[in-house]
Amino acid sequence: MQRPKLVFAGTPDFAVPGLRACIEVGDVVAVYTQPDRPAGRGRKLTPSPVKQAALATSIPVEQPESLKSPETRARLRDYTPDLMVVIAYGLILPRKVLATPRLGCWNVHASLLPRWRGAAPIQRAILAGDTETGVCLMQMDAGLDTGPVLLSEATPIGPDDTGGTLHDRLADIGARILADGLRRIAAGENLRATPQPETGATYAHKLDKAEAKLDFARPAIELERKVRAFDPWPVAEADIAGERMRVWRAFALPSPESRVPSPGQILAASRHGIDIACGEGVLRILKLQRPGGRVIDAADYLNARPELRKA
Repeated sequence: MQRPKLVFAGTPDFAVPGLRACIEVGDVVAVYTQPDRPAGRGRKLTPSPVKQAALATSIPVEQPESLKSPETRARLRDYTPDLMVVIAYGLILPRKVLATPRLGCWNVHASLLPRWRGAAPIQRAILAGDTETGVCLMQMDAGLDTGPVLLSEATPIGPDDTGGTLHDRLADIGARILADGLRRIAAGENLRATPQPETGATYAHKLDKAEAKLDFARPAIELERKVRAFDPWPVAEADIAGERMRVWRAFALPSPESRVPSPGQILAASRHGIDIACGEGVLRILKLQRPGGRVIDAADYLNARPELRKA
């Protein structure tokens, strides 16, 4: 068995398990990642999680602003990779780059394609109320997440899954199927590339912080999904009892049968949570965060606001 010669391209935490899988199974000759960006309150230039992982193993790191220049493409050719593995890199790969490695480019994508092509498949699946998602190992082509699928694995989306828990699980699944694919080509197997179906494609638009505001005129189940999807970023926000709050945990309840309350009205506030009327149903808030404060249970918040308590 001959270890494949790999170039890895990725940037965020989601890509790190995949990089580790490549290091375990193949010979990673270079890592491509986004240039260092300002982060934190001091806006200090900070290396990406992938860069940090690469430097810890002494792998050469490349950080071009784009892959379009002849010099950048020549640099990639000099590495003579068998395969380029791409996970949440954040840059478009031109056709000439896709054609550089002997075996082309693979991509690990966090959805069951063709559903949720694009930038935010994990959160969009939760927002849509999907009960299942997964990871696809895809042979890249010139389209956006349109290439044929080599391997895939599904996983259920549980009622308590958040953007964070699903992110971590899918990252681990992606690393596992990537390692499986690399071992199989190292053994001389040709993986079957299955074209994506022409029907069922959806696009996962990038998250916008403006989406995080909870509109209590919407159905409670929709708001519950938003709270889960936007944990840990950008975190759902709502105006509650005259305060702008971040909402970290909530779930939907049926509407009370006795009356039709106005959306946004607090119906109950006790140790069980804060119940707020919605366009359909009731949203019970369990964990929240005041401006500048820490995340607390609703019961602790009510200790500071006893006037809100209702049976």
